[in-house]
Amino acid sequence: MHLLQPQTEVNFSSLVSTLPTTNSDTSPPQVQLSDWAKLNTEAEQVDWLILHFNHWFSHLNVNLVKGDFEPEYFPATATQPARIQFAHGFFNSALHEISHWSIAGEQRRLLPDLGYWYAPDGRTQEQQALFEQVEIKPQAIEWLFAQAFGRKFRVSLDNLTGEGGDGRTFKDNVFAQVQRYFNGEAKLPRDAKRFIECICYCTRGGKTLQIAEFERKNLD
Repeated sequence: MHLLQPQTEVNFSSLVSTLPTTNSDTSPPQVQLSDWAKLNTEAEQVDWLILHFNHWFSHLNVNLVKGDFEPEYFPATATQPARIQFAHGFFNSALHEISHWSIAGEQRRLLPDLGYWYAPDGRTQEQQALFEQVEIKPQAIEWLFAQAFGRKFRVSLDNLTGEGGDGRTFKDNVFAQVQRYFNGEAKLPRDAKRFIECICYCTRGGKTLQIAEFERKNLD
């Protein structure tokens, strides 16, 4: 699989508890459209996520939308914004698709499904190894998103009827990638950083994520 150049990234350590107050397209908006803490159901949380994501990233001409079937990304056209379509209205599916979008650079955002290679369930061992290699960073970022929301994160090998690979090794790799984001060995994509800042502003009073919140045992 050929992956295009990823977008500009930023150090995770640059996330600070005091959020910018300037009203610009690149600073977290000082607004919460509804109170996250008062939501009681998955459906309410999904609606909250859609409303807020579309507000936070309106400057990038992209919308998060529910899908009835499998997730899919649709590039912007002359008449409508790009769409990040997640599966069956599931909150975790939305976070996963946002993580893939956040990693993709401007060129890949012009391509259907962000230009990703994908083989359906039933992959061979070789195909599964390639799938897992591509999935380490998105699932590490998805874990950051989930933790910011206070939700349980589970890794996905997504190969129920094929050769599922070594789940322990994949979990080790996802955990290691999260550690790299915190210690500065890897940089967090710009839009993933913005999304985490915005979530933390609304759900944690601006308190940033801490490395101690991420333990390998939490993936088992």
